Amino acid sequence: MTATVEITRFRVSPEHATDLLGARGAMIADFQADRDGFLGAKLVELPDGEWLDLVEWRSPAGFAASRAKGGNLPGIQAFFALIDELVSTEEGTLR
Repeated sequence: MTATVEITRFRVSPEHATDLLGARGAMIADFQADRDGFLGAKLVELPDGEWLDLVEWRSPAGFAASRAKGGNLPGIQAFFALIDELVSTEEGTLR
């Protein structure tokens, strides 16, 4: 299986890092319940308040459908609300 990977880089103020980690579980649960093709996600903390969210999708269509839904559920909204700045979003193929 070849999966699609969403790589999102964002910034969170240091005082909200603990809140971000606390909100992660509800966001993942909402993705599992509502996003067809969601395979899993890993969160990477980088220096200076930057983070990478590595999300695996079964296909590009699943990723596109998720993007169209945005923050449609409370757990997703709570996680997104803690992000101060979206730096970049990329899409790739897991090999």
